[in-house]
Amino acid sequence: MADLVTVILAAGKGTRMKSAHPKVLHKVCGKEMVRHVLDAAVEVGSKRNIVVVGFGADEVRKALDGNAEVVVQEEQLGTGHAVLQTEPLLQETKGTVMVLCGDTPLLTSNLLRKLYEEHEKVGAKATVLTAIVPDATGYGRVIRTAAGDVEKIVEHKDATEDERKVREVNAGIYCFEKKALFSALANVGCENAQGEYYLPDVLSILRNQGEKIWAVAADDFEETLGVNSRIHLAQAEKILRRRKNLELMENGVTLMDPKSTFIDTDVVVGRDTVIYPFTWLEGKTSAGEGCILGPSSRFTDVKIGNGVTAHFVYAHECEIEAGATMGPFVHIRPNSQIGKNVKIGNFVEVKNSNIGEGSKLPHLQYIGDCDMGTNVNMGCGTITVNYDGKTKFRTKIGNGAFVGCNSNLVAPVSVGDDAYIAAGSTITKDVPAKELAVARARQKNIPNWPDKRN
Repeated sequence: MADLVTVILAAGKGTRMKSAHPKVLHKVCGKEMVRHVLDAAVEVGSKRNIVVVGFGADEVRKALDGNAEVVVQEEQLGTGHAVLQTEPLLQETKGTVMVLCGDTPLLTSNLLRKLYEEHEKVGAKATVLTAIVPDATGYGRVIRTAAGDVEKIVEHKDATEDERKVREVNAGIYCFEKKALFSALANVGCENAQGEYYLPDVLSILRNQGEKIWAVAADDFEETLGVNSRIHLAQAEKILRRRKNLELMENGVTLMDPKSTFIDTDVVVGRDTVIYPFTWLEGKTSAGEGCILGPSSRFTDVKIGNGVTAHFVYAHECEIEAGATMGPFVHIRPNSQIGKNVKIGNFVEVKNSNIGEGSKLPHLQYIGDCDMGTNVNMGCGTITVNYDGKTKFRTKIGNGAFVGCNSNLVAPVSVGDDAYIAAGSTITKDVPAKELAVARARQKNIPNWPDKRN
């Protein structure tokens, strides 16, 4: 599809969203709506992708992160005017321009491929994507000739009684022959209640010139649904998550209750992984094969190895290697690396730390800014004291070290390989390898203490 260029309209504010942010930046299934549309265009094989921005232009540009060309519609004067802004960028372009809407996150690459291929096959100057909807009230009806060509698109309020019985409606997505598109746009007027230049007017102009106008109906009308409100956003979210869950189950992932499992579009999960209810896999999270995740767990931008077990866990921006077990009530914070076969028990928090293979953090620990070796045992209630009020310091614990219960390791401090820390110690100095450190105040017993208090 070397001659295909996409133009994505993303300039509107989206008043009904009642938001300070551009409508197209609201996320569905973990990704901005405009990114869903852009990704579908890329999957089709579009040669160039141009996004027309307006309200919140800088915000949209930042979200696109250099993955598309951007043109600004300084004043929002309608869809026809928006497409016209791309003409200087397409002076040397030949072939097909596909116009998409940035608020249609349910579009699939298969549907866009069908639209493009049929447009090319029939040799139309313009092809409109349509949908057969259960209730067409309020939609523009697509009226076809006996040969299947588009005769006209008539708005609901202007339709006759017979035309209102038609359930094929305009989805607002088009393929145009580039030269014909911009030639017709030059003749689009703004003599309407909104004083705007409407892209659908191009179809009637080309039709009046005797050009072929075609329509392609989506197999599933849900794919064409746009988002104009928070209610629509929730509906799109439900549809995309259902699609994702079906995709995973078809590829060997077990979801105990799909309706209460929430997995973002770009998440990858290996076969034979079991996901329990009320579990969220978000962002760029990937999970290996044979994992047991959940219930009531949340993973955001986490790389999870094979055979990991994690329940009642919140982990974000970290890596959990194969065979690790975690939970319940565990928090793994950013920049943490949990090694192979590590065991993390209940009420443990790990932050910006590297936990070596086979180490154990059984319960009630805070491990922050720590480089921990392999096969370390951390006693209950142990804390790495990493902050002096101004600066964060690191703790280093060697391989095979044993740290007794209720110990405080006051950073910066190092504990050597196979060293021991006695329970209840506050360690402020380095502990050499294979030595025992005891750092307690001397115990004093006072007899008859109750009598002395009275």
